[in-house]
Amino acid sequence: MSSSELLTSSYDFTLPEELIATQPANPRDSAKLLVYDRASDEISHVHFYDFEKFIPKNCALIFNDTKVIKARLFGQKESGGKIELLINRALDAHNIHVFIRGKVKVETTISLGSGLVAKVIEILEDGSRVVNFYKNNALLRFEELLPIIEKIGHIPLPPYIQREDVREDECEYQSVFAKEEGAVAAPTASLHFTKEQHERVCSNFAHAYITLHVGSGTFKPVECEKILEHPMHSEYYDISDSAKELLDSDIALLSVGTTSTRTIEFYARNKEQQRGEANLFLHPNNKPLRVNHILTNFHLPKSTLLMLVASFVGVDKAQELYKIAIEKEYRFYSYGDAMLIL
Repeated sequence: MSSSELLTSSYDFTLPEELIATQPANPRDSAKLLVYDRASDEISHVHFYDFEKFIPKNCALIFNDTKVIKARLFGQKESGGKIELLINRALDAHNIHVFIRGKVKVETTISLGSGLVAKVIEILEDGSRVVNFYKNNALLRFEELLPIIEKIGHIPLPPYIQREDVREDECEYQSVFAKEEGAVAAPTASLHFTKEQHERVCSNFAHAYITLHVGSGTFKPVECEKILEHPMHSEYYDISDSAKELLDSDIALLSVGTTSTRTIEFYARNKEQQRGEANLFLHPNNKPLRVNHILTNFHLPKSTLLMLVASFVGVDKAQELYKIAIEKEYRFYSYGDAMLIL
């Protein structure tokens, strides 16, 4: 391994703005798919509806069934000042980690509509906050909060999409197999599956579901000079018994998305922990131990997600694949096209 693979600058690239997808492919499986076969070093350019043709025989698929919540809320302080609040994750039943746009202090209360109030109880070093939510002066548990924000909240589209959410995003920014509420960002490789294609794949291949509640930290670029100095964010995961059985077996695994990959690889290193907090950072100096193949989207420069891709193919090959994707005008990021690494 070269020392350049540990430099953040090695994961930078220039992306033409017009290749940032602001709308999903319609239909979902009409997105383009770049397939890279590591054994033959061959690249194929197809569409996502061709995905099944490339799944290796005797392979099991692992999906992330997390469901995106309407984590973006608008409200105002008692003084009348406007506030935008983004739920990031539940720290426990009552304490919720959030990002707030607007000036707030500890004890500040924010009215969010429908009788929902957030009270700031702590300001963290990075400027994020911990809040409690109340309705009619009653302290809410996180699971009690979810049906309320489903009515008044907004889908938290990634910042690079640069538009307000619309009703269509409630379906489009959600996988067809989303089930467990808690994510504030979609596991985007999953967004390419139509209901019919997902059912077809599942009827033809062994498969299972894990849950990783994707946090907003997934978009955070690596800002230090060397990637090993980056403090990796932590996210809640839960591995179903059926997934554990596959993970503990010898069958080859195709991981659908970086979130599934991080969960599988965290478990591979911590086999006693079927659920908890995962903060694994995959990169060329920390390669996958259990995942054989990965389906993923095209990610931001200097992101831990691009470094994860490089953990499979190396930084030079990752840059080469991205250069080809740009030349072929693949669409990038959450609503963009996909890549399958075999």
